[in-house]
Amino acid sequence: MRQEVDRCRAALDRACQGDTVAFISSGDAGVYGMAGLAIEMAAAHGMHVPIEIVPGVSAANSAAARFGAPLMLDYACVSLSDLLMPWETIRQRIEALAGADMVVALYNPKSTKRITQIGEVAEIFRQHRPGATPVGIATAVGAPDEHYVLSDLEHFLDEEITMKSIVIVGNRSSKILDGWFVTPRGYKI
Repeated sequence: MRQEVDRCRAALDRACQGDTVAFISSGDAGVYGMAGLAIEMAAAHGMHVPIEIVPGVSAANSAAARFGAPLMLDYACVSLSDLLMPWETIRQRIEALAGADMVVALYNPKSTKRITQIGEVAEIFRQHRPGATPVGIATAVGAPDEHYVLSDLEHFLDEEITMKSIVIVGNRSSKILDGWFVTPRGYKI
């Protein structure tokens, strides 16, 4: 973390020298990954090298699969990291999504230095949704220390949440069905 620019520059420099380079991001390289930085940096420095972006599975999709089908309807992903984006901008986006009744996958929800923002986010959602709204917290999905838990908007802050966590907040129609977190699309069944 925080060495993305240096890593990207090193990879592009090697590519400019004719080497074949694999630059790997966790999850999907185009979803809070390194693909955008590589393209921006190559363009800014006139590095005309072929770039191929191999799709991966985003952390939101991996977490959703553990919970059931919380992303079956419109949803958005928001990173709570304020390293590259001002917190006020992030907060405005959360307010708009909460008001629009969107399911939201929260990336980078909490760190050792950033501990209050997740509480602010919870309060924003509680202004627009009932406390019983399902919330899933998935940590380190796909890794040996994977852990996931279903909670609700009223109680999810009682669970362990880290930088490796993805928090999925349901909308007003989301529910728990036989232990699965589902956001119905509206099929007549």
